[in-house]
Amino acid sequence: MDLWVVIISSFIGFLCGLGICYLFISAKSKVLTDRVKFLQTENSRIQLDLDQARDLLMAYNTQIVELQTRLDMEQKVNEEKLALLRNAKEELEDDFKALSVEALRHNNQSFLELAMATLDKYQIQAKSDLEKRQLAIDELVKPIKESLAKVDIKINELEQKRVGAYEGLVKQVEIMAIGQENLQRETNKLVSALKSPNVRGRWGEIQLRRVVELAGMVEYCDFYQQEQVDSELGILRPDMIIRLPGKKTIVVDSKAPLSDYLKALEVTDEIQKNEKLSGHARQVRNHIIKLSSKSYWSQFEFTPEFVVMFLPGEAFFSAALQFDPELIEFGAEKKVIIATPTTLIALLKAIAYGWSQEQINENAKQISDLGKLLYERIMILTEHLLDIRKGLLQTVQAFNKTVGSYENRVLVTARKFEELGITSENSIKEVEGIETGLREVSAARTETI
Repeated sequence: MDLWVVIISSFIGFLCGLGICYLFISAKSKVLTDRVKFLQTENSRIQLDLDQARDLLMAYNTQIVELQTRLDMEQKVNEEKLALLRNAKEELEDDFKALSVEALRHNNQSFLELAMATLDKYQIQAKSDLEKRQLAIDELVKPIKESLAKVDIKINELEQKRVGAYEGLVKQVEIMAIGQENLQRETNKLVSALKSPNVRGRWGEIQLRRVVELAGMVEYCDFYQQEQVDSELGILRPDMIIRLPGKKTIVVDSKAPLSDYLKALEVTDEIQKNEKLSGHARQVRNHIIKLSSKSYWSQFEFTPEFVVMFLPGEAFFSAALQFDPELIEFGAEKKVIIATPTTLIALLKAIAYGWSQEQINENAKQISDLGKLLYERIMILTEHLLDIRKGLLQTVQAFNKTVGSYENRVLVTARKFEELGITSENSIKEVEGIETGLREVSAARTETI
């Protein structure tokens, strides 16, 4: 009969413990669910920033195409004007050769040479200016194309990181759920081995290492185990130092006060079991006091004024809270934050996300710098286009001036031969001035670019 009472009592105690664990795990699951929603919101914000950067790139590409089109049009017009100058020169030569009168040739030879020299001078100057402007424009357009290519690369990197971060988040949540089940099973197997203090300490360090691996912080190499610091209190040796963005740190110390807890599992009497569990709660409280007295935050630079005390099992913390509900408040007063595998994984995942955001912010800064550089180079290109327009206007003005001199001086004298009865098979053709205006590069257009 007593045996059945013991069996039934043990079974009821097991069901109660299982219920407490279920409630605790449900609360932790809600925290993780809220965290996942927060991360999804951040992911949407990053996607919005990425779309804005992509729109800006499309606008830059459109402006580059417009500039290139305008440059091609200006170059085509300039070539037509050069061809017109060559035709005018050839026509002048043919017309003067057709004149058989030696007196006319003698009187107008100097003017012909002057006109030809002037045309050659402006033609050579225009051709030289065009080649120089073309080289200058090529040198400006090439860096702009390179800058746009860099912007494309950065945007692709951001897109890949965003997709990878979202997929990694889903996988990590699945791994956390699987890992929680594995931790629960392995805890029962380790009870017999954890009776030795050395084994308990080593097991706590192993659990801490595994939590870091599950959180994905190992690949960042931003933590160190068994780092020691000399202080007035002696040698301080935290189990782990977590590195944060901005050269900040968080100190973690692993504790495994399990002697009374393991004894409580072996006791069948309910009163004795409660006494052992109460002793377990006192052990946890004493570890908080000892850890607070070490003042890790004053020994490490850029460390917040608290230290994380890691308990390698959810059940250890829940059992201590059952007999000492004020443990969390007491730890906060002593600047000691108690963490279990679940809560520490959440903390490490948040830190890993911070590192990811740090890298994304750095890439965004590089994109901003490239945009500024692109804007400055477009301004320089606009100045060169204005210089080209000025040179073309001077060339057109010189040509029109030469045509005016030809009509007012040379052509008037040549027509007098017709009045004297000296004619030729071919008549002198009209040479018209260039009236086509050049398109202006407006200031408003430049500011938009």
